Amino acid sequence: MKNMTKQQGFTLIELMISLTLGLLISAAVIQIMLGNNVTEKLNQGMAQVQESGRFIVSRLRNDLLMTGRYDLLSPQLNRDPGTDVVVEAAYIQNNPVALPGDFAADPAIGVIEGASGGNDTLVVTMQAATDCRGYKLGYAVDEEFFVVNQYFVNGTSLQCRGFDGRVLRGQKVAVGNDGDQAYTLLDEVYSFQIQYGVTDVLASQDNSSRPVRFVDADALPALRNAGSQVVAIRIALLIRADADVVVDSVPTFRLLDEVAVQPAQQSLFRQFETTISLRNVKNFIRSRNI
Repeated sequence: MKNMTKQQGFTLIELMISLTLGLLISAAVIQIMLGNNVTEKLNQGMAQVQESGRFIVSRLRNDLLMTGRYDLLSPQLNRDPGTDVVVEAAYIQNNPVALPGDFAADPAIGVIEGASGGNDTLVVTMQAATDCRGYKLGYAVDEEFFVVNQYFVNGTSLQCRGFDGRVLRGQKVAVGNDGDQAYTLLDEVYSFQIQYGVTDVLASQDNSSRPVRFVDADALPALRNAGSQVVAIRIALLIRADADVVVDSVPTFRLLDEVAVQPAQQSLFRQFETTISLRNVKNFIRSRNI
């Protein structure tokens, strides 16, 4: 008779070892998948907040570069009867950044320094075809007019409003969407800070139009009275990523000359800063006689 080979299965110990190794491998795979998921969310959040920052810096730069512009020779300039465009030009060129009390119809409109590190408000004047929202405010499609743009934060939304400067100066009645509707430029803005680069005082005889220092809005009235002019605007923003990213330790941020702040939310934040040179104002200062 032929010998029969007896086949044996796994022992209990071998089965337990196999199951344990399988569990360890499965746990490692799951951990890698979770890590990849967290990394993907972090990368998405960083990309999103970076894109938001680039967009708003570019948008504000494009808007503010026109601050103080007034072209008397422009064929597009509206010349309504009763409006002295020479006086209007002098007003905009000498007041490119509006202060509270500048406008009789609404004295509250002007730059504001936020209290205790709060958000600032920026108000600029110019000749343009539309306000910051793209509205014509009753003017013809091919016309330019006296525009006053206001930038501020409402909640966590950076918004803007546009006004007809002639309405604010009491020269005409508002038409269209004059200042009545805010337009959101960007959400998730947790801080909006402004500083103003000013020239030397008139008595210095410095006609170079270079900024000698940067100051907050509270200092502007006295400096304007002394003959200084705003020739640059420095902007800082703190923006939160929309992505659902939880950060265990949120760093502190210091925007311009404000005290350092640490957001309460355990989210991904990033700080952005830019300085915008007001070329129209600089050209006006260089051309004037002191």
